[in-house]
Amino acid sequence: LADLTSAGGGLAGSSAGGRLRDESFARVLRRLFENLGATYVKLGQFIASSPTLFPEAYVREFQKCLDKTEATSFEVIKRIVEKELGRSLDSVFSSFSREPLASASVAQVHTAVLASTGDQVVVKVLKPGVEEVLQADLGFLYIAVRILSFLSPALARSSVMDIVTEIRMSMLGELDFRLELQNLETFRAFLADSGLTSVAAAPRPFREVSSERVLVMERFFGVPLIDLDGIRAYSANPEATLIDALNVWALSVRNCEIFHADVHAGNLLVLRDGRVGFIDFGIVGRVPPEIWEAVEGLGTSFVANDAGGIAQALIKMGATDKNVDKGRLASDVESVLSQLSGLEPEVRLRRDGERGGVRAEVELDETQVTELLLDIVRVADDNGLKLPREFALLVKQALYFDRYNKLLAPDLDPLRDARVDLGVSASRTAAADAATVIDV
Repeated sequence: LADLTSAGGGLAGSSAGGRLRDESFARVLRRLFENLGATYVKLGQFIASSPTLFPEAYVREFQKCLDKTEATSFEVIKRIVEKELGRSLDSVFSSFSREPLASASVAQVHTAVLASTGDQVVVKVLKPGVEEVLQADLGFLYIAVRILSFLSPALARSSVMDIVTEIRMSMLGELDFRLELQNLETFRAFLADSGLTSVAAAPRPFREVSSERVLVMERFFGVPLIDLDGIRAYSANPEATLIDALNVWALSVRNCEIFHADVHAGNLLVLRDGRVGFIDFGIVGRVPPEIWEAVEGLGTSFVANDAGGIAQALIKMGATDKNVDKGRLASDVESVLSQLSGLEPEVRLRRDGERGGVRAEVELDETQVTELLLDIVRVADDNGLKLPREFALLVKQALYFDRYNKLLAPDLDPLRDARVDLGVSASRTAAADAATVIDV
């Protein structure tokens, strides 16, 4: 707390040292959040994913927010699962790993095998006490802002109350695994209806053995999209695999109720049968109807490297109370696009414990993605535009795919390659490239 007071003590003063004070305060605040537990770790993650709502120093710093906590004991996890499902663990699973596959502030994941079908699954379990703590902390935050808004007319006219409401809804939504289950079913239905199940997949959820606090899903086996050697073991054409991933995601933005809003390398896998696996649907986005036309224009212009088109889309999408100089905005966007084209991937060699030897992985710099997104938001701000949070979610995913493009298919031109279909029909790619998938 002393560090926090010291870092924040000089917030008022000349603007010369303002940036450094912001960075110092953000760093101390991030460390404090990590120590305070689940509510504040999730709040930090929300800040990191919302550059249209929070100052850039905080967005940048909270990218480092660690969501790693001590694992909950197997005995406690077992009790939670049995209480939620109303059955003994042995009657539901023929095997259930005692050690977690992953453990974070809110949930813990174990591998298991279903007794009834023999399916290999992962079991996501809400940690004990998390729900009560988040409800209490977020309730206090909500009430405190309501009171301050009542006392301060200036605060009441700002968007703080809207931001807090969005934070509360977003974080509490992550506590109900039935919502994630519904997201999985929605995305899987989209894949089936679009004829894409031969090129992409999402884990099958097992509704009959899931609940509000327990989610049982099909276990995927594959390699991250940045594992060059691993991809070549499962796909004869890594470029075609990337195109499949891009087409499926772009079509989901247009034709599905939701789109995957966290397509970093850990959540996009190349599966053993060559398909692209989308995992972890805890964070999804929805495009509001009122900004859809602008979103379409933004996507087309981004792929075409058209600064003027991007500027026009940003104007349509953003809230503003003054006339925006489109020429100036386009010029500022052009400078951001030039930075994007100048970025180069990095290849690293890692020892492979499972297959033996050394494997090559391309390094996707999360910091570069964040900095580019902050640059775009800064350009909008400087030109009098306030962009919705959905914009940040969409553009960040587009930046991830731009990185994957440079890493896996540097010669691919998404605008002119007939296999790339950003929002019209990805099924044609599925048919055209079916011969490139290897079943193993």
